Amino acid sequence: MTASFTAASGTAPVRADFDFHRPADLDEALRLLAAHIEAVPLAGGTDLMVAVNYRHTRPAAMLDLTGLAELREWTDEGDAVRIGSGVPYARIVAELATVLPGLAAASRTVGSPQIRNRGTLGGNLATASPAGDGHPPLLATGAAIEIASAAGRRTVPVAAFFTGPKRSVLEPGELITAVTVPKAAGPQQFLKVGTRNAMVIAVCSLAVALDLDQRRLGTGIGSAGPTPLTAPEADRIELPWSRPGLFNDALAEEFGRRVAAAARPIDDVRGTAAYRRHALAVCAARALRRVWTAAHERSS
Repeated sequence: MTASFTAASGTAPVRADFDFHRPADLDEALRLLAAHIEAVPLAGGTDLMVAVNYRHTRPAAMLDLTGLAELREWTDEGDAVRIGSGVPYARIVAELATVLPGLAAASRTVGSPQIRNRGTLGGNLATASPAGDGHPPLLATGAAIEIASAAGRRTVPVAAFFTGPKRSVLEPGELITAVTVPKAAGPQQFLKVGTRNAMVIAVCSLAVALDLDQRRLGTGIGSAGPTPLTAPEADRIELPWSRPGLFNDALAEEFGRRVAAAARPIDDVRGTAAYRRHALAVCAARALRRVWTAAHERSS
């Protein structure tokens, strides 16, 4: 099949002929991708079509994933939720906020309602932007990425998925099929710094997940390094698990310093490296106070 598209507003229409593959199921999609390695997968298209319209990319072929039912459903796996890579953000917000509150909070900040209806978590991961809103909650909770190709399937921990700015472990011929996210075992927070809450690329972002049963803390940092990051030293901070009333501002501020130290930011048009570190320190202290207070209130 051939297709045409129109360039961005203000430029002359551009005619482009390219192969457009529309598989009926996932197995066919993997076979097509193996046979047409140059094909670019199309899910929500919220990143890809912007790049096409502004002439930043010219795919030789596209592989339309929007009709694949296998990718557009989520399932309850007991202690985790398996989210198909084609599930849009709007459904994560509407259907999974009680079991995945951190991811749902991040999903609320993605673009406009129209973008949330189209954009997908799998597409966000495939783009692998350091500023992706969905990445910090996945890191904070220890999610796993399911990847498939015609040759087989594999699962990659999210912490090992990103390899560089907009680069990941995905190999030619592979698709992200699902993300498995542990259910919340305690309060979670997602904080994003930008000129507004949504429809903006984050200056920096942070996710924090608290697990009272395992006495564990998880972090995820966005838009403050070449890849989304965790803050291992912050995760290991000594918290007063047995005597929650001993939690204080000094502890929260130390946590903030450790998160900021884990960041690897740069100066760019959205903010300076120094500002990002400062903002992360403030956000981290605030997030830890919130999850600790919420957990204490629930257990009292």
